[in-house]
Amino acid sequence: MPTKKERDEYLRGLNPIDDLMFRKMAEHKEFCEEILRVILDDYKLVVTDNMQQFDIKNLQGRSVVLDAKCITGDGRYINIEVQKANDDNHLKRVRYNASVLTANVTETGKQFEFVPDICIIFISAFDLFKGNLPLYHVVKTVKETGQVIEDGLTEIYVNAAVDDGSKLAKLMKVFTKNDIYDEADFPVTSEIKARFKKDEGGTVKMDATLQKWMQESEEIGEKRGERRGRKEGVKEGKIKGANEEKLRIAKDMIASGLEFGFIARLTGLSEEAVAALQG
Repeated sequence: MPTKKERDEYLRGLNPIDDLMFRKMAEHKEFCEEILRVILDDYKLVVTDNMQQFDIKNLQGRSVVLDAKCITGDGRYINIEVQKANDDNHLKRVRYNASVLTANVTETGKQFEFVPDICIIFISAFDLFKGNLPLYHVVKTVKETGQVIEDGLTEIYVNAAVDDGSKLAKLMKVFTKNDIYDEADFPVTSEIKARFKKDEGGTVKMDATLQKWMQESEEIGEKRGERRGRKEGVKEGKIKGANEEKLRIAKDMIASGLEFGFIARLTGLSEEAVAALQG
């Protein structure tokens, strides 16, 4: 278990691109509204409802935790995801999140015509498509004719790796750089970020959230380990019982350059397991 000094040092290094801080900031509807207006280039956009760390399940019961779910004034459902580590097939992750969210928000018995529109926004520290652009829109087209298909799903990929001088690139600096704020263009984002990083009340809330996450993560891991352990042996069960959320946090911490020993103490994983994630 990390000491308070170690936790404080970790929390001071967090930014909105980090899962933990983003979810705290996403509790504020005004923050979601401000960043969505920039990303979607729609400065009249209104967020009517928002929920952070939204837990939904597919038909087989597999759970996925969305970083933030927003509903706009025109009835769109928007899932915002942040990702620091380039360690998985993120295109399939977006596809999976979109399908589970669609099923979750669609009323039973409704005709497909009334399936709600879904927008998935994937914000990353890396340029997923390596096109040297900060923003990508993925659209579905008919291969033979080039016809664009409008099926109600929008995929948008934003990254902080490319700085083209745009307003979006400026926002990504606030998202990723430790001491950068932009009160002129992003007053809400800058104020909330500063509150969690500098104000005593904000740091206390962040620490409480971190400790709560650590406790819940350990409890989930133990329960899964117990279930698997009955079939596979206690040791193997505990290893496989580590929940996906714990692994994701660990990977983000590796991407931040934190020491394996600290990551192990924070997540409850062994140093060997943490080292294995680097590959």
